[in-house]
Amino acid sequence: MTTTVKAVDAGHPASVLPREFAAVLRPELPGLIQEVIDEIRRSYPEYAEVLDGPYSRAVHLIVEHNLTNFVDQVAAPDASTVQRDKVCRMFGRFEAYEGRSLDTMQAIFRLGARLALNRAKRVLRRLNLPAGLMLSFADALLAYVDKLIEVSREGYQEARAEMEEGQDIQRQRLLEHLLSDVATPRATLVELAERAKWQLPDEVTPIAFSADGKPERGAMSEDVLLDLNSPHPRALIPGAVDEHRRAFMRAAPHTIRAAVGLTVPLADAAESLRWARRALNLAEAGVLEGDAFIHCEDHLVTLSLFADPGLITALAKRQLAPLAGLTANQRDRLIYTLRAWLDTRGNVVQMAELLHLHPQTVRYRLRNLEKAFGDLLASPDHRFATELVLRALELRSRGTGTARRTGLPAVTN
Repeated sequence: MTTTVKAVDAGHPASVLPREFAAVLRPELPGLIQEVIDEIRRSYPEYAEVLDGPYSRAVHLIVEHNLTNFVDQVAAPDASTVQRDKVCRMFGRFEAYEGRSLDTMQAIFRLGARLALNRAKRVLRRLNLPAGLMLSFADALLAYVDKLIEVSREGYQEARAEMEEGQDIQRQRLLEHLLSDVATPRATLVELAERAKWQLPDEVTPIAFSADGKPERGAMSEDVLLDLNSPHPRALIPGAVDEHRRAFMRAAPHTIRAAVGLTVPLADAAESLRWARRALNLAEAGVLEGDAFIHCEDHLVTLSLFADPGLITALAKRQLAPLAGLTANQRDRLIYTLRAWLDTRGNVVQMAELLHLHPQTVRYRLRNLEKAFGDLLASPDHRFATELVLRALELRSRGTGTARRTGLPAVTN
């Protein structure tokens, strides 16, 4: 381990540390992160509700991001701090909306610094590193924490100003125009955006929230337009959902139910919101499965199938009409067999494995299918339409009673 201070950008707090020191610090991060969380819970009882509540994963992510970024800067002093600053601003806003003081927020950061210094002392003694390195580490860490506090304070003060000046109302008005089915002149949007202090992007990504599964206002980034008081809560993200935003969505409480629309040009925001609303309805019906946030881009085929449920039902009745004269159990068995036939391209052995049946039983069912459908299954167009119907059957059957309510037969073996 070399302890020579290298010539790097002195503008970064971590630039006074040798880059190789990052390799010593990184293995300590998991234990330090948990230590900070535990000490916050012990020293600040007012945070117990947050740390033990639905936003505990998000708080853990904030602590992890800030500590990891410091080590990243030790390894590469020119490492980007853009995402770190977004995290700090979001934390500051959350504290403001939760009604906690600036002093408490700053104390949390300094608590983390104290624990990090204590751990660094133990590491230096264990590895018998020069004492001067500890002084450099302390200077770098304290300067880094001062920066975290500064950025978090900005977010805190922005949120307080918005609450006092009614900035949220201006943003809700802008959001209403951007998500309206009626086109708003560009000049009007520019004027509304200036009042709301929100820069109009070229592309946006809407989010639809469930009325009883919406987030806390302070848990959303400052650049997100929000209307959480509507019967149909919604939000608008400037640009695409990057990995940073996805990480916080994954850390969101499971009580949240939301669907993220596709990233589209600003003029198509209302249409993308409709897709998101449809995805949310399908998730609530049990058709789509996922975490708190469902992403439309992960379910494009399903959204296409359910774009017009009535049309799919009509198509199902037409495609499966040859089975209409059978009993419910007979129809279900043949539908399941038909799906296996399409999935395996008619391979009897594979069908038997898929259906958990003897090949002879599969051949018997295939003869019944041929008797019912005749030459229809030889038609590529008919097979394609039938595959669409069976896929819809499978998806709808996920929701309790959905298949029966839509008039489609349930799928059973």
